[in-house]
Amino acid sequence: MPIVKHTGLTQWLATPGNFLPGFVLCAGEAYLVQKAVDQIKTRVLESVPSGCLLETLDGRTISMGDVIDQVCTFSFFGGKLVLVRHTPMFAVKVGPGEVSYSEKDLNRLSEMVHSGLPDGHFLVMTAGSLDRRRKIIKTLEKTGLIVDCTVPQGARKADLDDQRQILEDVAKTVLARSGKSMAPAAFSGLLDRTGFNPAQFAQNLDKLVVYTGDRTAISRTDVEAIIPRDKKDPIFSLTNAMMEKNVSQALFYLSSLRKDGFHPLQILKSFENLVRRMLLFKAFSLEFSEKHPNIRMDRINFNGFKQQVLPAVIAHDQALRDPVKDLVLAPNPNSPYPIFQTFQKSIRFSLNELRDALISLGDLDFALKSSSVDADAGIEQFVMTFCLKGGPRHGA
Repeated sequence: MPIVKHTGLTQWLATPGNFLPGFVLCAGEAYLVQKAVDQIKTRVLESVPSGCLLETLDGRTISMGDVIDQVCTFSFFGGKLVLVRHTPMFAVKVGPGEVSYSEKDLNRLSEMVHSGLPDGHFLVMTAGSLDRRRKIIKTLEKTGLIVDCTVPQGARKADLDDQRQILEDVAKTVLARSGKSMAPAAFSGLLDRTGFNPAQFAQNLDKLVVYTGDRTAISRTDVEAIIPRDKKDPIFSLTNAMMEKNVSQALFYLSSLRKDGFHPLQILKSFENLVRRMLLFKAFSLEFSEKHPNIRMDRINFNGFKQQVLPAVIAHDQALRDPVKDLVLAPNPNSPYPIFQTFQKSIRFSLNELRDALISLGDLDFALKSSSVDADAGIEQFVMTFCLKGGPRHGA
């Protein structure tokens, strides 16, 4: 069966002669994946009139063997649908405490799909990305159904046009359900405040539907009245993408900041704060590893971090004097997971990379204040270099 784009799934399901196979993979943007899953579940229920048992599993923590056991175990109902969310089908690096799929796991999945699931049994898996180059895709699309829900995340005009089209489709669905219309200026205003986040876009549009009451048209004034422009979110999204070395997302959020009117020096300051904080985490990690050579910071899971590392982090912070609050690693030790995530992301960078990045920011700051250098080009170049392996380079 061919790979079906999310935009064509409704038509594909409605086309006579297209039958739903036992295996379905929905991969890509989370909101679009959920819409596709809802359509698949509806079709499964229609195809199994005697009843269907739904089992929902977390693909990040369940092994492939357990998935196959669940699919092949018969239920008291006439059918069975096993939904496995967030599978690491194409993950380059999984999160702490999460499972990963080996080639052997993928081969077992391929063999099961090729052999055929028990009658009335369905396996639906979701993933955050879709890599068409992988052998597993070529195998699964022969006997299963793959729904492509991916969206280009770059900042090129073509990518932004695709993103806008998806949000326009979301708006049509919500507005059709409510019997309202939306002026183009109102749509653009909502897009400016939300960015490309289909789930949040739909939620904000639902708020506008309620806010406008009996009025049939949503105006830009309505958007400005109840949808706040939180300028902290794009900054956080930008720095988070940079910590993950995701250059396409980082450039996308950088473009959003420009549209929101952020001054280049404001953006540079956020970069400086990011790099300084990562330097603190990196320095602590190196010192901790020297004292505890048997604890691998790059392999430790969340539970191990709480038990073995967090007490040392808290002790480090308690040893600081009150005026040195900028050196605190865990401002809220009762919420340790964000701290753990920052440690994990700092592992992607060497101490020299972070040091050289701080020097580059100083050079760029001086250039912006003392010459007519193109600020946008300079900042964009820093983002791309920072996200690349090796990062900025400076002589000792």
